[in-house]
Amino acid sequence: YPPPRHDAQTSLIFPPGRHSAGPNFYLPRRRKRVTPAPGTLWRSFKNSFKVFSFPFHRKYAILAESRTDLTVQPLEKGGIILEHTFDALVVGAGYAGSVCARQLAEGGKRVLVLERRDHIGGNAYDRLDRAGVLIHQYGPHIFHTNNKRVFDWLSRFTVWRDYQHRVLANIPDGQGGRQTYPVPFNLTSLETAFGPAEGARLGQKLIAAYGAEKKVTILELRQARDPEIAALADYVYEHVFVHYTMKQWGQTPEEIDPNTTARVPVFLSRDDRYFQDTYQGMPLEGYTALFQRMLDHPGITVELGTDALKRLDLSGGQTRLDGTAFSGPVIYTGQADELFGFRFGPLPYRTLDFRFETLEQDDFQGCGTVNYTMDEDYTRITEFKHLTGQVRPGVTTIVKEYSRAFTGAPGEIPYYAIINPENDRRYAQYRAEAERFPNLYLLGRLAEYKYYNMDAIASRALELAGLLT
Repeated sequence: YPPPRHDAQTSLIFPPGRHSAGPNFYLPRRRKRVTPAPGTLWRSFKNSFKVFSFPFHRKYAILAESRTDLTVQPLEKGGIILEHTFDALVVGAGYAGSVCARQLAEGGKRVLVLERRDHIGGNAYDRLDRAGVLIHQYGPHIFHTNNKRVFDWLSRFTVWRDYQHRVLANIPDGQGGRQTYPVPFNLTSLETAFGPAEGARLGQKLIAAYGAEKKVTILELRQARDPEIAALADYVYEHVFVHYTMKQWGQTPEEIDPNTTARVPVFLSRDDRYFQDTYQGMPLEGYTALFQRMLDHPGITVELGTDALKRLDLSGGQTRLDGTAFSGPVIYTGQADELFGFRFGPLPYRTLDFRFETLEQDDFQGCGTVNYTMDEDYTRITEFKHLTGQVRPGVTTIVKEYSRAFTGAPGEIPYYAIINPENDRRYAQYRAEAERFPNLYLLGRLAEYKYYNMDAIASRALELAGLLT
């Protein structure tokens, strides 16, 4: 498929033939400061809801971003200033914020979206790297769902590439080499690990005991009276689960929640897809193009590079925006603890370090993702061309993921909430604080301090927007 066009000025990927980020976008422009000609109208946008509208020859204008370290370019001849008021404020232009903003706009509301980063799409953001390979900047995102409403709604903004995600575990083979097999552990994995004959025999024993095409948990296998089946549970725990989990969550085996261990499945099938959902795929032109279209609505204004917490004031008994009372709904998708100045202490997260490598070869590992479940410091390697279907001979880009504790240092991103009773109690304090403001809604992984797949958060955003329109 034709690769998306990467605009070096805006860091956005545009679908082929598109040259605009849509209406009412504030985007980065030249950093070089220029001296305006006499009589030229300028504006910094700081603490302002003013939007420039130009009679351009193209459908939409790309408007200057509201960051104060950038110089706003002079108005085109014939430009006018329109005073905009907004019915709703959305903080964050990821899945939660963008889906909610679009649905609110289609319900007739004028929506202002404030995004701290210089791009839309949140952690699903993708872009072309220097080698021209389309990469996922914040790790691989594979869309899958059984929710037809969500799938149909998102399909308004993208054509889907049929992609069935497959993951391999890469482990030492005990003889100085390495072997790979599918995860979740299945009948094919069994024959690879124990040899074709022995693996087939064990597979038939499992099917006889539990039935074909069933997912059986480690806990169920460990409770089996047959010692061979119980031993298989121990093998899967050791070779697939425990070491990978220790790397991902920074925990010792004793610290790992037994309920988590109990849910690890063995799939009595040769279906080696990572997900069995009805709807699976990748946006044909990338996630950024999907979000661009989603936010392409005359009722939506997006400001990039804008820290909403510097403009949103919750210190009193009411919500204030830029010093003025704001009574419309405020949908907040960032960290709940940061919103309230960490007054009850920071909520713990895990963060990720990504190390990208561009290799001068067509293919590196033969599939999208390989998990290193027993050794190596990184948890997995992703090769993007397998995910996106991009054809680019002679070059490929991979990324290695390293998990570690989130410290809150500049540049760190909180990815995974660490769910336990103590942290749940702390989050409940922040939730109670948010409930003091009747027009404030916490939405998304960070704001709700829990893990959501992309389809689940899209569903929640649609539901919330429906209640507000």
